[in-house]
Amino acid sequence: MKIHITPKMFQELIKKSYNLDLVYLLKMIDEQYDVQPLYEDSMKIAALYQSLIRKGLITKDEEKLTTVGKSLLEYVKNSEDNKIVKRKPITTDFEEWWKNYPTTDTWSLDRHKFKGTRALRRGKEECRRKFKAIIEEGDYTAQQLTKALKYEVDIKVQRSIKERKNIMSFMQGSITYLNQRTFEAFIELMDQEKDNPPESASGPTDI
Repeated sequence: MKIHITPKMFQELIKKSYNLDLVYLLKMIDEQYDVQPLYEDSMKIAALYQSLIRKGLITKDEEKLTTVGKSLLEYVKNSEDNKIVKRKPITTDFEEWWKNYPTTDTWSLDRHKFKGTRALRRGKEECRRKFKAIIEEGDYTAQQLTKALKYEVDIKVQRSIKERKNIMSFMQGSITYLNQRTFEAFIELMDQEKDNPPESASGPTDI
């Protein structure tokens, strides 16, 4: 496993607080080398491993490269790049998702009115941090999360009207929704529906 670092790249890495040990360990993880025995036997490597997590280069639980980690390795591979580009979610992506999260489980649509008992959209800054971490993992885009949220809300609204009871009362609070990654099931449902579209489908519902 080779990494070619030019003096200019070395200068840029140091400017961004990345040392060569960090880059090499990241490269090993990217190539699926089992690094666990290394950091279990060495306090120095263990500290490097924790730095990868702290700097947002790998995920904490699954030992996968984040979008930031991938960007760093792309920079190292491509000697023509002058700057390290950190791909981070745009602030407006979160605001769009946050705006679409129901405030409470009380809602109305046309002549249908349902009374709820809970606030759903809470802990904005905690949600922002979790949303950012999910996007930086690289498995889902901000657009997918927002579409999945709208899709789930629409399903619950349509079921409420059909069953004449407030299904929105089963909607999770915003931080629980992100922590439990509830959106994953609805992204999968949307993908299935895309492959096998129903004969008739209702459009999105705003509440």
